[in-house]
Amino acid sequence: MMKKNLNKFLAGNDYPGRGIVLGQSPDGEKAYVAYWIMGRSSNSRNRVFEPIPGGIRTVAADPAKLEDPHLIIYNAVLTLRETTVVTNGDQTDTIAKFISGNLFPGYSFEAALATRTYEDDAPNFTPRISGVVDNRTGAYKLSILKSCEGNAASVQRQTFDYPQPVAGEGHFISTYQKNGSPIPSFAGEPMRVAIDENDPDKFAYKLWDSLNDDNKVSLFVRSISLATGTYEDMILNKYTAVEG
Repeated sequence: MMKKNLNKFLAGNDYPGRGIVLGQSPDGEKAYVAYWIMGRSSNSRNRVFEPIPGGIRTVAADPAKLEDPHLIIYNAVLTLRETTVVTNGDQTDTIAKFISGNLFPGYSFEAALATRTYEDDAPNFTPRISGVVDNRTGAYKLSILKSCEGNAASVQRQTFDYPQPVAGEGHFISTYQKNGSPIPSFAGEPMRVAIDENDPDKFAYKLWDSLNDDNKVSLFVRSISLATGTYEDMILNKYTAVEG
C-alpha cells in the first residue's frame, strides 16, 4: 500500500467522521496519537474536548443545548500504565478495564473489543474505531467494529497490529468513507500515511486545517517521547465551552 498524503485526503473529503491517526515522527523520536470528531447535526457539533487526568473526554459545549448524550459523550483518551488508549466511544472504558485488570496486557485490547459491537444508530450503524499505543516503543494497534455493509445481523471485528512502526509513517482509520445517506462505513485496511512533521504543534495544525471547516468539531494530538515515555497533549476546539 502506497503512503498517502493524509492532509490532501482529508481536504478532499467533507465527512470522514471521527478519525484516528497513529504513527511516528520523521526523526523517529516521537510517537503521535491524533483523534478528531466531526458532526453534521447541531447535537453532534455541540461538543468540546476537555482534559482529564491522562487523557480527554467529550463534553457539551453548551449543556443547555444538549439533546441526547447517547454515543456523543464519552472518555476518548485514557492512559493505563504505559499504554495510551484512544477510541470514538465508550469502548475506551471497556478497553481500560481489561488492560488495568491484567498485569500482562497481551491481547486485552482484542478481548475487550470482542465484547462490543458497532453503534446502535441505524441506518448508519457507525463503526467503533479504537487504537492503543505502547508509550515505551511506539508500537500500536488499530481496530474497527462495523456491520457488514449495513447488515445489522452481521458484525465484523478487525484488528491491525503494527509492532515495528516506521519513522515518518503512520496509519489512519475513520468511521466513514465519505458523506452519504446512509453514511458508508470505512472499508479495507487502515490507510498508510506520511507523517512529515517533527514538531507536534505543526502536525496538529496541519491536520486541523485539513478538516472540513463546517463539520470539524475538535482535535486531540498527543506527542510521546520514545526515549522517556512522557507525553504532551494538544486540544483544538472549534466551539467554546459555556460555563455552567
